[in-house]
Amino acid sequence: MSEIKKSICPYDCPNTCGLLMEVEDGRIISVRNDPDHPVSRNGICRKTARYQDSIYSKDRILTPLIRAGKKGSGEFAPVSWEEAIRRITDTWKQIIAESGPEAILPSCYSGVMSDIQRGCGDAFFNRMGASRQVRTLCSPAKGAAYSSVAGKTGCQDPREIADSDLYIIWGSNLEATRPQLMSLLNRPENRAKRRIQIDTYANSDGAHFDRTICIKAGMDGALALAMMHVLDREGLSDEAFLKEYAEGYEEFRKTLGSYTPEWAETETGIPAETIRTLAREYASVKAPVIILGSGASRYANGGMTVRLIVILSLFTGAWKYPGGGLCGCTPIDTSYVDQAPIKRPDFLRTPVRSLNINQMASALALAGEEAVRSLYVYGNNPAGTVSNQEGVIRGLMREDLFTVVHERFMTDTALYADIILPATFSVEQTDIYRCYGHCTLGTARPAIAPLGESKSNWNTFALLAEAMGYEDDYFKQTEDQMLQYLLDHPTPAVAALSEADRQILQEGGSISMPFSDHMKIGTPSGKFRIVDESMPIPLPRYTKARGGSYPLRLVASPSAWSLNCEYLDRKDLMEHRGAQKLILHTQDAAERGISDGQLIEAYNDLSSVFFEAVVTDRIARENAVCEGVYNRADCVGGRAFNALTSENLSDLGEGTTMNDNRVEVRPAAIRY
Repeated sequence: MSEIKKSICPYDCPNTCGLLMEVEDGRIISVRNDPDHPVSRNGICRKTARYQDSIYSKDRILTPLIRAGKKGSGEFAPVSWEEAIRRITDTWKQIIAESGPEAILPSCYSGVMSDIQRGCGDAFFNRMGASRQVRTLCSPAKGAAYSSVAGKTGCQDPREIADSDLYIIWGSNLEATRPQLMSLLNRPENRAKRRIQIDTYANSDGAHFDRTICIKAGMDGALALAMMHVLDREGLSDEAFLKEYAEGYEEFRKTLGSYTPEWAETETGIPAETIRTLAREYASVKAPVIILGSGASRYANGGMTVRLIVILSLFTGAWKYPGGGLCGCTPIDTSYVDQAPIKRPDFLRTPVRSLNINQMASALALAGEEAVRSLYVYGNNPAGTVSNQEGVIRGLMREDLFTVVHERFMTDTALYADIILPATFSVEQTDIYRCYGHCTLGTARPAIAPLGESKSNWNTFALLAEAMGYEDDYFKQTEDQMLQYLLDHPTPAVAALSEADRQILQEGGSISMPFSDHMKIGTPSGKFRIVDESMPIPLPRYTKARGGSYPLRLVASPSAWSLNCEYLDRKDLMEHRGAQKLILHTQDAAERGISDGQLIEAYNDLSSVFFEAVVTDRIARENAVCEGVYNRADCVGGRAFNALTSENLSDLGEGTTMNDNRVEVRPAAIRY
């Protein structure tokens, strides 16, 4: 007889959906949405609906492995956990004795987004004194820019935008990254409201919107400035609101004169009259909302661009109305979980060097006393996701680099490991989940026992700590004890919950946390900061994307059939997604003799990569868009999109500039 157990989707998605696992004889036989979940009660995405296919995949790694051939050959032999731990810690002890602990670099990102399993590695490597990896692969420029203007003010929770009366979806593929929000927009009561998409191309969401405005990549700041120019010149801005609630408004307003729609047309490729119409439409309603994705932040000017879009959201006073303002940054204005007991910053006794994840190729190329001699990868696949793929792989190929990968599948990074440790899925471990797209909090305990010899991050670090001789009580706890400690020592936000909600967290499940008061402005002055003296450029202005000598702007877009490197094991999903594609404008393709479906080669100074051409008018001229992350083995020529992206960092937050690269494209000299 089967039983139902609650769980939570652990992946890098703003929704943190609730799942119900049907378990029979210790095996999950079906997965469906949790009708009690505050966000996903109406359904879950097609990917997670067959979560068990990944858990029970024949390709899953279920025993420790040791390299038996050349790095990258994929030749491994089984080894016991005892032997694997001994080899790892003996090597680390030798490295520490010879070069110090900073010669060891942990690499973790968003393979699991829950707090305990993601954060416990920090405690271990703090205790060791290893180098620190700066984790800014996704959208730190967006976060830093939003904070510059709004401080700790919570923006709209997606559930609140039912009260909005106009939706501008800016740089966000909702079907791929916010399916629950897309479902909300498609409810009958919201279908009559105007929905406008602003993006580098008309992605699959376009069919759901009234119109799509395609913009040249990296030029979003110019559009925001031109819209504010129109609002100001035509008396459509809410001056009373801006004067009362925004610092620096008058100073900023004086700069808007030169940012005309005609000027913006030359920058963005959007006709001046379209810009005027958009600005007027934005001002014609009381509570418009800008649903801001992260794409516009992944440029050298990404931080400034987001600052300008956030400021635009203030210009009509929409923030003071339910549903009005901005959605897509953090809706949370307080802490739900105290991270210190998990990450233990107090274990770090002396400062250590920081190495940015976006510059991993350079980090692995360091030599002499600065060399990284060991890399420990968990919840991450840098060969598949980090910029300068060829440089990262050159680093992983080093015979003098001792690489350990804690994984579930043979990823592009795991291929270069010296030792692979088998990892659990979320349904085989305990954790607490803070949702970063909604105001929700949840907990989950194992629905099934770990398959094979797989172990969670927590249990793996406990073994490593014991073998390293770390006697701290922290490493002798269980993950269940850590969860209980967090629940017994709640943050003020959790302590204020009802007894019923706290009981749900004790038993396992998700709850809705209170929405923010969007007019409780979380800055020292209690006002939004249009001018921010702490910024490198205090008074916002137009800044350029990086540019370069190649004519086409290369853009990474998410795919609805995968999620970063997750689900690449699912052959059904990958067959639907198809080959690695590059979307080009009809005229750009014609000028290069490229036809739809043709094998093409995109190249720049870093590398060359083969794609299948998708030719369409529904993309801005001079843009070239690739959807999704691919395994190298599934790419013609063995190189993926990120081989073409540089290690340059954004203007704020030291973030990725994966969308700020230039390429040229030509028909491929080879055939499929």
